[in-house]
Parts: sequence; structure tokens; C-alpha cells
Amino acid sequence: MEWFLSFFDALIDLSNAMAIYILFGLLFAGLLHELVPESIVKEHLGNDTVGSVAKATLFGVPLPVCSCGVIPLATSINKSGASKGATLSFLISTPITGIDSILATFGMFGWAFTLYRLVTSVIIAMVAGILTNIFETKNRVDTAPAMQFSAQPQSEASDSCCSSQSSCCSSQKDDSGFSFVKALQYGFGTLLKDIAKPLFWGLMAGALITVIVPKDMAGFIADNSWLSYLIVVAIAVPMYVCATASLPIAAALILSGVSAGAAFVFLSAGPATNTVTIGVVKKMLGKTALMIYLGTIVVGSIIFGLGLDTMFAWMEIDIKNFIPMHEMASLYDIASSVTMWALLLYFLLQPLWQKESCEMEHEEPKGESCCGH
Repeated sequence: MEWFLSFFDALIDLSNAMAIYILFGLLFAGLLHELVPESIVKEHLGNDTVGSVAKATLFGVPLPVCSCGVIPLATSINKSGASKGATLSFLISTPITGIDSILATFGMFGWAFTLYRLVTSVIIAMVAGILTNIFETKNRVDTAPAMQFSAQPQSEASDSCCSSQSSCCSSQKDDSGFSFVKALQYGFGTLLKDIAKPLFWGLMAGALITVIVPKDMAGFIADNSWLSYLIVVAIAVPMYVCATASLPIAAALILSGVSAGAAFVFLSAGPATNTVTIGVVKKMLGKTALMIYLGTIVVGSIIFGLGLDTMFAWMEIDIKNFIPMHEMASLYDIASSVTMWALLLYFLLQPLWQKESCEMEHEEPKGESCCGH
């Protein structure tokens, strides 16, 4: 019972911490969908080129969106025609930085650490995007002969998709101008429905990890300096933590004896990944992109962490000298959490009552196509 209560408390804390960012991301994605023509996204981010990856990376750097709030934005960009590489680079660069996190990093760790974090996050995101485009292009070339015989003519495919006003065409925007209602419907309807299931299981897994990880892990890491990189990255990858919220944790690790490089690993891998984003990347971009996503972040964070320790040793910088020495959920956090769970449960339970309603309305055999029996 005690373990269950701890898990439930962790789930509540995690939901309170994440919800407001997720809701903000959904709102911003809806507005972005209405304000930015899909033709612009396709033109600048749709090609499998280094330029599209660079644009997506730089576009994501200043946005104050965390690793869960970026999910609906990345989904929206991907749906609008962005390449997988551009989508992945945006998915990585956005949560690691953000204008709020950049300023907070400068205030807590100084200019050298801040500049290093900003530059390396751009490099990691671009490498991941470029590798994804390379491997995806190779896969398309390898599978092209097999696909040629099964591909439908464009007009025929379009007719079979759109003739019945199916969902695959519902995302097409008309030219009637900006509509705030449509922005809300897209953000909190279309996009949230796509990520409801991985978000739910990510919350569960995140709460479980929070309960399992020992409270005195910082002391153990301090006693095993070389292994600290691997230990920190193993904790940071599945954990949910925003770029700004990760700063006090990194500061506590450094004050406990962990090197600046190991703290950097946490600040790089933590905001960029979590169990929620991992599930969404696999569903949206595929297994190849997921492997590149995780591999680039893990390897890049460790390499740049070692580089930071080497640079600070050469410059004789003691990061502790830069660290100046809440955590009750606000009313906004709680309200956001309740709203998020209400929407999540609605989309998770929607298939159940739709199926039940379908079965009640179609008791005759003709209802089989509706209910899927």
C-alpha cells in the first residue's frame, strides 16, 4: 500500500509538472497550424536536405517548450509535410534550450556553460536530423522496386481517400482565414487524440521510474566520477524534466560532487527525452528514427560532457563558483493537470463508448462494417 501511495503521489507530481506545458504546446500547435500555411512548411522543411534540418533546428532553439509540449508541435510540423529529419531535429533542439532556459542557465552557471550548452544542442539536433534523412532516403531507395507494383495512381488514391470525407482528408485546411476555434479543435482534438495513448503510458512509466530511483543517487554518482556519465544518462533518458526545471537538479548534482560534464549530460539528455517522447517518436517517425534519436542524444551528451570537463580543466573554471545558493504545485498547475487528464481519458475511453453505441444502433448484420466485427 505504501508503494502504491508513493507511485500515486509521483504520478500527481509528474502530471502537475507536465500538464501546463502540454496544454500550452497543444494551443501553440493549433495556432501554428492556422497561421502558417502548409506550403511554407513543405517548402522549407519538407526536403531531405541539410538546409531543412538546419532551419528546423534553429526554429526550435528559442521556443520555450519542453519535451512534452514539443510533441504536438512536432506532430503538427510532420503532418504539414516536414521531412522526418527536420521533424526529429526540431523535436531535439526545442526542449533542450528555449529562451527562458538560456537566460536561467546564464544566471546559474555563467556564460561559458550557457554558450556550450546552446551550441552543442544545435549540433546534436542537426546530426540526428541529417542521419535520419540519410537512412530514410536509403530505405526508400531499397524498397522502391517492391513498392512500384502496389502503388496506386495519384488520382485513384486521392479518390479512394477523399470521396467519403475520411479522416485522412480532414486535416486539409480551407482558405477561409484564421479561426481560433479551428486552432483549438486541431490542437486539442486532432493532435491530442494522436498522442493520447503514448502520453498515458509515458506518465505511468515516468511515475514508476521516479519511485524506483534511489534518493541518494547523487552521492553514489559523486563516488564514481567516470561512471557518472553513464549513470546520469541512464536516469535522464526516461525521466521527464523540462530544460528550466532541470537546472536546480543539475546544480544540486554539482554541489554534491558531480562534475560539470556529468551535470551537462543530465541537462542535455533529460529535457530532450522521456518515456512519453520515446513512444511518440516510434509511432510518428518509426524505429529507425527512434534509434537515431536515442543514439545521437546519448552518445552526443556523453562526448560533449567529457569535452566540457576537459575545457573547464584547461580554463581552470570551477563551476561551483557560479552556482547561487518550490515545490508546491500552484493552482494553475493543478487546474492544468485536471484538464489534461480529462482530455486524455476522453480520448482513451472514446473507442469504448463509440463501439458500444455502434453496437446498439446496428444490431443487424449491416452494422458489422461500423463496429469492426
